[in-house]
Amino acid sequence: VTGVWSSWGASSASVALSVSLQPVEATDDAFWDQFWADTATSVQDVFALVPAAEIRAVREESPSNLATLCYKAVEKLVQGAESGCHTEKERQIVLNCSRLLTRILPYIFEDPDWRGFFWSTVPGAGRGGGDEDDENARPLAESLLLAVADLLFCPDFTVQSHRRSTVDTAEDIHSIDSCEYIWEAGVGFAHSPQPNYIHDLNRTELLKLLLTCFSEAMYLPPSSDSSNTNPWVQFFCSTENRHALPLFTSLLNVVCAYDPVGYGIPYNHLLFSDYREPLVEEAAQVLIVTLDYDGSTTSSPSVDGTTTGTAMDDVDPPGPDNLFVNYLSRIHREEDFQFILKGVARLLSNPLVQTYLPNSAKKIQFHQELLVLFWKLCDFNKKFLFFVLKSSDVLDILVPILYFLNDARADQSRVGLMHIGVFILLLLSGERNFGVRLNKPYSVRVPMDIPVFTGTHADLLIIVFHKIITSGHQRLQPLFDCLLTIVVNVSPYLKSLSMVAANKLLHLLEAFSTTWFLFSAVQNHHLVFFLLEVFNNIIQYQFDGNSNLVYAVIRKRNVFHQLANLPTDSQSIQKGLQRRKKTPEPLSRTNSQDGASMEGSRPAAPAEPGTLKTSLVATPGIDKLTEKSQVSEDGTMRSLEPESVQPLPEGHLPSAVSDGEPWSGEVSHPQRDRRRLSSASSSGQWTPTPDWVMSWKSKLPLQTIMRLLQVLVPQVEKICIDKGLTDESEILKFLQHGTLVGLLPVPHPILIRKYQANSGTAMWFRTYMWGVIYLRNVDPPIWYDTDVKLFEIQRV
Repeated sequence: VTGVWSSWGASSASVALSVSLQPVEATDDAFWDQFWADTATSVQDVFALVPAAEIRAVREESPSNLATLCYKAVEKLVQGAESGCHTEKERQIVLNCSRLLTRILPYIFEDPDWRGFFWSTVPGAGRGGGDEDDENARPLAESLLLAVADLLFCPDFTVQSHRRSTVDTAEDIHSIDSCEYIWEAGVGFAHSPQPNYIHDLNRTELLKLLLTCFSEAMYLPPSSDSSNTNPWVQFFCSTENRHALPLFTSLLNVVCAYDPVGYGIPYNHLLFSDYREPLVEEAAQVLIVTLDYDGSTTSSPSVDGTTTGTAMDDVDPPGPDNLFVNYLSRIHREEDFQFILKGVARLLSNPLVQTYLPNSAKKIQFHQELLVLFWKLCDFNKKFLFFVLKSSDVLDILVPILYFLNDARADQSRVGLMHIGVFILLLLSGERNFGVRLNKPYSVRVPMDIPVFTGTHADLLIIVFHKIITSGHQRLQPLFDCLLTIVVNVSPYLKSLSMVAANKLLHLLEAFSTTWFLFSAVQNHHLVFFLLEVFNNIIQYQFDGNSNLVYAVIRKRNVFHQLANLPTDSQSIQKGLQRRKKTPEPLSRTNSQDGASMEGSRPAAPAEPGTLKTSLVATPGIDKLTEKSQVSEDGTMRSLEPESVQPLPEGHLPSAVSDGEPWSGEVSHPQRDRRRLSSASSSGQWTPTPDWVMSWKSKLPLQTIMRLLQVLVPQVEKICIDKGLTDESEILKFLQHGTLVGLLPVPHPILIRKYQANSGTAMWFRTYMWGVIYLRNVDPPIWYDTDVKLFEIQRV
């Protein structure tokens, strides 16, 4: 039986490749060389000419041929790396082998029996000299990765040669110091090489192969055990790779230095193709995959308080073995941070850039990869996080994130984008400086489908969050806890909310405190606790500038009274649940003062039917995602150790919570309810009882607000009667000058819920990141129609 891998170069029939399903000797060079003969091809040709069915047929029926083909292709790459690829012919062979391996590797990974193949040594391979035996003991995967690393710093192939003339002997690829050949100026490198179109294309092809090598992760199901590191990434980012530092720096600098708008000439992207963009995308994808590292497992304290590890680790920990993570965590120069932050902000803002000429500016598509990269930077490098928050530059990251969140809120295929945006804001909100920065007035008018308002970045954040909660799709419900935790974290620092934002917060409280919502799922009341905490923080710590919020609280005072008088008897609980069936969801009520949306904005649209999306693992609940810290007088934070919390019977909240001690947000009930899209009651597993309602109703932190209403409502009513006022501005003026000093309960300590690394989030990031990479690589479709196990591919 003969399967035919037909003509290689689409036109040159001279290279008719018939891969016999009979074994072909590895020594039959004439046969194997046809595969990388020097016909010019493109990676797209290779995908068209080597159909999936035929790769699988050879794999099943003639495994020795597939093994020989892989081994020979790697051998050619190793030879190219050894020789330095000085001739056009050698370069062509390297590129063809690289394309062929990119095509075949996914079919090796999808078959568990083949997965170990690249990690085995090939017996008797290439034993020319007797002294090369040690080299031969290298597994195929290692030889492949080292060859690719060498080829990425190959003069005249992927980097500019430093030799003046061709008369000189060509640079020996083994003696060059690749740190002098970093691809772009930026972190740790000041010299910006001349752009070279061919070098960029060659780098892109090799990075595509590298990414394909790393993609073995896609063929393993998600597991809670995040210790299963990717052997390809582990080896490539180890000290075995002598180019690890210059390559990490090259990838980071190429991404952060990229300016898609170019020289600002309108329509320039339509006139000539930007060969840098494919390289930048590939670099961003390779970078985030190499940084896939679970920081929560490295030195997590064990039960007895010591860090896990052997006695050998007592000396200063050497940092992660993964050199890319190590280098990323050690960047520290201000100018490097500035370069990275400016670059990421420039690229994230690119899709928001509105020009008067439609389609005149190039729009990048890799914002999700950038968000993962930004997350990794903040998570692995605390100095970078503090640098980001040191100035209002953080707002250049915040505004694009809010734009993406608002734009994707109705689109089921972009639920992963919603999560990562919220995770980043949760991480930032754990730092006091973030709340302080939000007070900067918001003047840039990015067209967003939200009501027009005049105010600060805090107002923008609250208005967008309100939009997501009230008009996002159902699958966003697990994010509500996170969204409100972010608002709680920043609330003690918000100097002056606009009337629009104040009304939004009260509208949320109104919606979340209806009886049917409170009684229909075991954790719904947590949302009310979060909102009350926001009001308490602002009233206690920022009363002076927040007359709009105080006025809104007074106007909606009946909501607070209803909460205080919430019925707890069985009959009322049943009645509350019945009400749900009659009335539409309160959250979908459009708010009367919404008014017109911003000029130039388009409404958030659902996904086009048939859009592909990849499934995601569930995210940990807010109690697993964050740890509580108390802010002391001097502004420092002290972690509140969770071990004091005793396990509680189901559905109860920890120790009594008065205003003096904000509700801790500890959720004793397992998080499984949170993962269900709507209420738990429909499944018949759980029903509300009077005892359960009493257990949390008694802890609602209403004292501060009740005291405020008790003092201010009579005064406001008196003004209205005395002056016959119906005008808001007079009342606001009165509230602005009013004071509650000495009248409110003692201020409670500020409680911040800081993000903490955990293996659940690490696994979520892995599935999200590979899902994005799978869907974005369509030309050629590297993984399409292979048996991926990390996620499911679904159609909306």
